[in-house]
Amino acid sequence: MNEVIKRDTSREPAERRSDAALPAVDIFEEDNALHLIADMPGVRRESLTVEVNDNVLSLEGEMALEMPEGLTSIYAEVRSQRYARRFTLSHEIDVDAIRASIDNGVVHLVLPKKETHRPRRIDVRAA
Repeated sequence: MNEVIKRDTSREPAERRSDAALPAVDIFEEDNALHLIADMPGVRRESLTVEVNDNVLSLEGEMALEMPEGLTSIYAEVRSQRYARRFTLSHEIDVDAIRASIDNGVVHLVLPKKETHRPRRIDVRAA
């Protein structure tokens, strides 16, 4: 895992975790930012929470299917699902500039790097 995202804290002992499922996550890097893509099927923007507290990034969301009016359930495997995932961020990330979007249950976070941690080109002059 990239050093900018140091640790996935979701994989703690079972007694410290909730009953939430771990969403699948992909992380991509470019010079100025990281991109975190999380798969949270059925989650809508209204039930998605993205927070950073003490450099711990938390993603939480819930999907709930409503019972159609006038119907009686005789068998139901999927009624609701809670997702949660946490990552410890390094101090290279500008937490005040993180952006989040969701489209069809796919969460996209852009985690910009602080200006001091971005690669920069050094102008070389002739002597």
